[in-house]
Amino acid sequence: MKRIAVMTSGGDCPGMNAAVRAVVRTGLDHGLEVFGIRQGYQGLLNGDFHRLTSFEVSGILQRGGTILQTARNLEFKTPAGQSKGLRRLNEHGIEGLIIVGGDGSLRGGTALHKLGFPVMGIPASIDNDLYGTDMSIGVDTALNTILDSLDRIRDTASSHTRAFIIETMGRNCGYLAMIASIVGGAEIVSVPEREVSMEAIHDSLVDAYVRGKSHAVAVIAEGVSYKTTDLVEYLSQKGDVGFEVRLSILGHIQRGGSPSAFDRLLATRMGVKALQSLLDGQSGMMVCMSGREMDLIPIEKAISQVRPINPNYFDLARILSR
Repeated sequence: MKRIAVMTSGGDCPGMNAAVRAVVRTGLDHGLEVFGIRQGYQGLLNGDFHRLTSFEVSGILQRGGTILQTARNLEFKTPAGQSKGLRRLNEHGIEGLIIVGGDGSLRGGTALHKLGFPVMGIPASIDNDLYGTDMSIGVDTALNTILDSLDRIRDTASSHTRAFIIETMGRNCGYLAMIASIVGGAEIVSVPEREVSMEAIHDSLVDAYVRGKSHAVAVIAEGVSYKTTDLVEYLSQKGDVGFEVRLSILGHIQRGGSPSAFDRLLATRMGVKALQSLLDGQSGMMVCMSGREMDLIPIEKAISQVRPINPNYFDLARILSR
């Protein structure tokens, strides 16, 4: 193997650049030519390949987002699009591909693998929803961003005797909301895996007010069945919460920012592992964090189900909310 490519795909997250840097410099150390594919699968189909040198990945370790950019693409989901992507790789003499991304991005990698092309995946998803890895790139930074926001909101909530509903990302996996609620001292949390009713949230906020708290916080993952705007309206209509109720939707602020030390190291280790595994003849595998070690899991297994939240966290959230 003499020429490989790396691409970032799907939702961006802090640490993607660190992974790209690790792939490039490890590849160069092995005497390979390394190409970056811009804008994910869209760039793959358009033939947007660019050779990466050590200089081009210098100074990107601390940058959020991805220098290779990313884009959604529906064409690659079709057999014709996948054949076109394989053709583009062959036209550029690429012999192996490393994909940094989440569930949808890795599904595309599986398709290429089944067509006989060597592919390795690196999990990058702030939702931490990829099965088989203890942590995905970007999760730690996103959690710290949420926690910083929650702490700031708590200051103003306490000053005005208010209750805040804080919405975090997490369509199918409520990991961010769950951990943020525990380490941020929220009164209640609602996630897709164990949804809490609007009535139960109401009762929790009322209880906090009656017990004399100066503020209250409810953390809600975006993937629950009700909208947070509807929740706030419901609480306002009840009229007996005690607190003024406000809503803060954190949105895409959770995706940005300089990656934490943990994410930089995780992304670096995963990038090195992915490149070395590709050279060892592995394909169709995703790098995963297992305890303190880097391991491999078939991509098909990693995308077969959503990574579950540790059941102990639900008990922690309940006990510590008092």
